[in-house]
Amino acid sequence: MRIHFIAIGGSAMHNLALALHHKGYTISGSDDTIFEPSRSRLEKAGLLPQSFGWFPERITEDLDAIILGMHAKPDNPELLRAQALGLVIYSYPEFLYEQSKDKTRVVIGGSHGKTTITSMILHVLNYHGKEVDYMVGAQLEGFETMVHLTEENDFIVLEGDEYLSSPIDRRPKFHLYRPNIALLSGISWDHINVFPTYENYVEQFEIFVDSITTGGSITYNIEDPEVKRVVEASENPIRKLPYETPAYEVVDGETMLETPDGPMPIEVFGKHNLNNLAGAKWICQHMGIDEDDFYEAIATFKGASKRLEKIAEGSTGVAYKDFAHSPSKVAATTQAVKEQYEDRRLLACLELHTYSSLNAEFLKEYKGTLDAADTAVVFFSPHAVKIKQLDEVSEQQIAEAFQREDLVIYTDPAKFKEYLFGQDLDNTALLLMSSGNYGGLDFEEVVTLIN
Repeated sequence: MRIHFIAIGGSAMHNLALALHHKGYTISGSDDTIFEPSRSRLEKAGLLPQSFGWFPERITEDLDAIILGMHAKPDNPELLRAQALGLVIYSYPEFLYEQSKDKTRVVIGGSHGKTTITSMILHVLNYHGKEVDYMVGAQLEGFETMVHLTEENDFIVLEGDEYLSSPIDRRPKFHLYRPNIALLSGISWDHINVFPTYENYVEQFEIFVDSITTGGSITYNIEDPEVKRVVEASENPIRKLPYETPAYEVVDGETMLETPDGPMPIEVFGKHNLNNLAGAKWICQHMGIDEDDFYEAIATFKGASKRLEKIAEGSTGVAYKDFAHSPSKVAATTQAVKEQYEDRRLLACLELHTYSSLNAEFLKEYKGTLDAADTAVVFFSPHAVKIKQLDEVSEQQIAEAFQREDLVIYTDPAKFKEYLFGQDLDNTALLLMSSGNYGGLDFEEVVTLIN
C-alpha cells in the first residue's frame, strides 16, 4: 500500500508511519515543522520530508490512503487536494481500527493512568515473550516504537485517548476502536477547550463503554465514583469486572506489594500506580497471563517515560519529573512522592501549561492539589496564555485557586530557574510536574543539583 501522512511529524503520527514502513508499506509525508526526536527517527528510516511545507502536487490518484494528523488544519492544501481527488482519508484512530478489525482489540481508557496501565500490560507481555500489536502514548524501555502493527498477531493493545480524532473528525479517538476487552481507570474533567462542561466530558466515557462489542468486557476502577456510575448504568450486554487498589506498604522508602506469596518489592510507587497495577493485572489475565507470571514481570517495571520518571538520585536527594498537569494527576502524583519519601522535604513544582490549566474558570479545580508538598511552586507563562488566546490569568487568581497561603508563584523562566538552583536540596525530594519545560529549563542541569 502507498500511504501519505499529512502532518507526519507528530508524536503519534511519526510512530505510526514508522510502524507501517516496517510492515512493508510505501510511506510519504509532509509537515510544516518537525521537532526531535521525530525528526531523527524519520530521517533514519528515510521518511523525513525533503522540505517542510504543504505540497498538494504530491497528492496523486495512485495513493491508497491519506492519514490526517491533528496538527493539520481543515483547509490544509494537501487535504483539499485529497478530497477533490476522492481519496480515502483516515484519521489516526480510524486507520488503527482498519488495521485491527480481525484482531482482539484491548483498549485502555480513562482521564488518567491509561499510559501507565498500557505500559504495564505491554511490559508484562514482552517479559513473557507474548507478541501483540500495540499503540501506547509513551516511549517504553525495550520497545523501539510506540506503535507496532503486524498481520499475524491475535491481540492489539491500544491506549484509548478521549481527545479528538482529526481536524475533520471531531469524535474522541477511543470511540472508534470498538474494543473487545476494555478498561476504564478514572474520569476527571479535562480538555475543556473541546468538552466545555463536565457533563459533556463524562458523556464521552458513556459512549466508550457502550461501544464495547457485544459479549466483551469492561474492567473498571470501582474506587472512582464516576467510573462506577457510568459502567454500572450502561445497558450494553458486556461483562463488568471491577478492580481496586491492592494492599501495600512503604518500608524504608521501598513499596512492598501484598501478593499471595507475601510482600514483593516493586519499582513504581504511589496509591494511583498501585491502582493502575491492579487494572493491568486483570487485563493481562484476560490475555492469558496467570497471576504468578504477572507478579514476576511487574516487579521489573520501572514506569513509562515522563510518568514519575526518576531523573536523579544522590545520597540524600532525589528528583522526579512527571507529565502531570490535570488536577487529579497533580494531586495523585504529589501525594505519591510524599508517601514514598515521608521523611524528606517535598519540593513540588507545577507548570500550568495546557489550555485547561490556564483557563481562569477551570483553575479552581486545582484547590488542594499541592497540599501534600512541604514547599509548593507554580510556574506559568503569560506569553503562553496569549498564544492560546485566553483571558489573562493573574498571580492572585493562581493563589486563590490553590488555596495555599505559602504558595510560591513565578511567571519569569529566569527567576524560576534562579529560585530552583538556589534551593538546598539536601534531604529533599524534588518533583517537577509539567507537559512543558518551564520556559526552557534544561532538565540535565537539574540533575546536577541532587547530592
